[in-house]
Amino acid sequence: MTAPTARRRVVEWVDGAARAREDRLIAEEPLEIRVASPGVPDRRLGVTMRTPGDDFALAAGLVLAEGVVRGRDDIAGIAYCTDARLTEEQRFNVVTVALAGAPSRLWQERSLRATSACGVCGTDSLDEVADLTTRLPEQHRPHRWEPSALAALPDLLRDHQRYFDRTGGAHAAGLFRPDGTAVVVREDVGRHNAVDKAVGHTLLEGSLLDASSDGLALCTSGRVGFEIVQKAAVAGVAAVVGVGAPTTLAARLCDQTGMTLAGFARDGRVVVYADSDPGGA
Repeated sequence: MTAPTARRRVVEWVDGAARAREDRLIAEEPLEIRVASPGVPDRRLGVTMRTPGDDFALAAGLVLAEGVVRGRDDIAGIAYCTDARLTEEQRFNVVTVALAGAPSRLWQERSLRATSACGVCGTDSLDEVADLTTRLPEQHRPHRWEPSALAALPDLLRDHQRYFDRTGGAHAAGLFRPDGTAVVVREDVGRHNAVDKAVGHTLLEGSLLDASSDGLALCTSGRVGFEIVQKAAVAGVAAVVGVGAPTTLAARLCDQTGMTLAGFARDGRVVVYADSDPGGA
């Protein structure tokens, strides 16, 4: 399997002077995700460009976000493909999710856009995606996330970004409890993949929605688009925080699901765009 980072010789120019040195790049490889169910041959869900590592968690998070499964019990197993037609290297770039029964939702094969920014590119309509999300159960919402706690999350996330430290090219996503404790943090070349890896990890561990009785917050590097919030909503996450700006559809989905949405969280500052307890502000 390809390592998450790789060395590369570069030439750095500073004030007209050249210096040869070694640098590190974040790895980017395609991952094809297939789904199989009892009595039905495996079928391709789609392809995404990802940083190798935590591939099973990525696949689990994606099938949850797509509504193919509803919980851990729907997944019988996840494995790299053993198709004899694949090369040794290709086998680590194809993952099959075996379901315990029929899929909870049929899907249209994702457009094969070889991009690490792929979100819900294979979904036919926004209404179809919105149908995957429901208003969060009361027990999974925080009493209220304090603005100071939201503002602190990017720094807590940053403490776990080892691949970013090495390459400057990795996004991160983490699930946090209201007291700032990190449940899981994952990095990837793609923001959506990082979210799927974090959510998928908790799903496979059997702790999704149970890691905190007050509700978890998802913190992600960069902006917060609709796909990020959709993944969080399907997973039952109570709040989404980004270093950058949210989009209109992201804010609208938070309004519909009762989630807290915050952006521009850095240096003690945070902007709250949707609040699970708007009357408490």
